[in-house]
Amino acid sequence: MRFPTAGTPAAPQPAQRQTEGMSIEEELAAIRAEGLTGRQLRMARRTAQKHGLQPASDFDAVRLLRRQGIDPFERSSMLELVVNEGERRADTQRLPATVRQPSVPAPAAQTAPAMVQPPSLDEAARAQEILRMQRDIARRRRKRLLLLAARLMAFVMLPTMLVGYYYYGVATPMYATTTEFQIQKSEASSPAGGLAGLFGGTTFATVQDSIAVQSFLESREAMLLLDEELDLRGHFSTEDIDPLNRLAPDASSEDLYELYRRNLTLGYDPTEGMIRMEVLAPDPALSQAFSSALLRYAEERVDQMTQRVRGDQMAGARESYDSAEAALAAAQMRVVSLQEQSGILSSEAEVGALFNQISTFEIQLQNERLRLAELQAVDRPNATRVEVAERNIARLEALISELRDSMTVGQASEASLARISSELVVAQADLQTRQLMLSQALQQLETARIEADRQSLYLTISVNPVAPDEAAYPRKLENTLLAFLIFSGIYLMLSMTASILREQVSA
Repeated sequence: MRFPTAGTPAAPQPAQRQTEGMSIEEELAAIRAEGLTGRQLRMARRTAQKHGLQPASDFDAVRLLRRQGIDPFERSSMLELVVNEGERRADTQRLPATVRQPSVPAPAAQTAPAMVQPPSLDEAARAQEILRMQRDIARRRRKRLLLLAARLMAFVMLPTMLVGYYYYGVATPMYATTTEFQIQKSEASSPAGGLAGLFGGTTFATVQDSIAVQSFLESREAMLLLDEELDLRGHFSTEDIDPLNRLAPDASSEDLYELYRRNLTLGYDPTEGMIRMEVLAPDPALSQAFSSALLRYAEERVDQMTQRVRGDQMAGARESYDSAEAALAAAQMRVVSLQEQSGILSSEAEVGALFNQISTFEIQLQNERLRLAELQAVDRPNATRVEVAERNIARLEALISELRDSMTVGQASEASLARISSELVVAQADLQTRQLMLSQALQQLETARIEADRQSLYLTISVNPVAPDEAAYPRKLENTLLAFLIFSGIYLMLSMTASILREQVSA
């Protein structure tokens, strides 16, 4: 059976026709007399809420649905109720909850007052359910607070207490000896002038040397020298040292180097050129001895670096000068060899002489041509004189051509003047270049000698190592607070990560 949709007038049903003319109390009594189950009554209330009705009770929901011509117990309606109920729940999850309007009480019964159901029963059950939910929420909150306190105690407070116990009761006091020194160059002014003389004695000129000394003090070489001289391994292997700082008797060199780096602090200030060194040891006198030994090693290394720099500078300048001198000698021998082979001392003078000869013969050629023209200008020229003039002209032209060819065209036994002149020019230019390079190499050699004299480095101690009276480490309160902050941060990050993952999984 299909019921009409909302907005369409429904035909009166038999139950509806039977209840016409009856009061509300009579209709409710008739519905109670039908013996409906609790499940049917709940279905009727849901169907009434689906159609926008506001029943006062489950029996009133049946009455109102029948007045609308809707059968609350039809199977198709039940399926639609389930689907629409899921949609309604989804909508209520997205929308804010509405204020529940109090239902209008039914009119007072005129007949059979015992049949009226008191509406206060639903309100009492609702209040009891709300009270139960509030108690459950309070119990959950207390449980969550207890769990939070337990987690904080386990992951933050307990590790912090262990760290504080270690620093206050177990850690060995360490004495720190502070030393400050810097590396300086000779203050003598440079005769070469320029920037070398301006920055020769400043701290900017010793930056690389200071960094090199700092790297040496932090190296394994300095650690081995200190262990060989003052038995670094033995002092940190005694029973007086706490377990975290104690070195095993059979520890490797890597373990010893790690301990050495942990107890040595070096800092370099490039603006002042100052190196600050702090050495930790379980005994004040031992800390002072370690600092003095490391200073001595640093000064020896500075001297070694100075000697190497001096030797490298002089060796490079000397090698450059010797190479330039040998190249100059080779260029001179080449020029002499070309002059001997060609028999020409100066190519420019030889070319100038040839050009003078060619000019003289060209003038004579012009005169002979003028003379020939005069002889041929008469009516009956003298054949003998004309023939002599023509022969002179031909001889002069051949001589001029031969002179010109001697400058550009080589003979079978010797090269041309142009080639000889070019080779001589190239050889003489190379000779001049080698002479200039030799003079520059000589100047560089002198400069290197002066710079080598100025490269004398020395180590200046500003603060001498003095044995301390009180232990500087460990810093108990600072380290304990730092441990508390670290553990708190780790716990906070883990909690946030777990919450985000839980929310993503539940979504």
